[in-house]
Amino acid sequence: MNRMHKTGIVVLCFSLLSLAGWNTCLADDDSHHGNDHRHPGKEGKHHLAPVTNPVYQETCGACHFAYQPELLPAASWQAILSNSADHFGESLDFDDAARNGIAGYLQANSADKSGAKRAVKIMRSLGSVVPQRITAIPYIREKHHDIPAQVFARPAIGSPANCPACHKTAGQGIYDDDTAEIPR
Repeated sequence: MNRMHKTGIVVLCFSLLSLAGWNTCLADDDSHHGNDHRHPGKEGKHHLAPVTNPVYQETCGACHFAYQPELLPAASWQAILSNSADHFGESLDFDDAARNGIAGYLQANSADKSGAKRAVKIMRSLGSVVPQRITAIPYIREKHHDIPAQVFARPAIGSPANCPACHKTAGQGIYDDDTAEIPR
């Protein structure tokens, strides 16, 4: 083999390897076309864990969607629960046992304790901010930036906080772009 031919093969191999690396780096893991991508253990799983605490599900889910704890850091959940007299215009009225159980569940399963890819992205976007609304998270806002406010005001949606209106699999912790459907 002549030197020019060997150099061409080396350059071609390097180019192919480089492209494969860039493809991996640039891939949007939010669209996996239906594949689950869960991995053993907490580290690296794709979806958020479904809500498993029945007291949280029943108490909070009675008024609104029971959001996965992985959508907010522990400090946010603590701030929300500590301001129970004004929970977005409502008063949270539950006993100490329920409050402590819910707080423990939210703290133990919060975004900063999760290895789920979406939770990691949420935490990266926050910096030192402690949001009290999921809709205030920069990562979530960026994912929805191209949806006009009037879409969220549709009767079938009501507000940006109504995740299951568009994300029919939100209850299972799946918020992928390719499964979202905006109601008319």
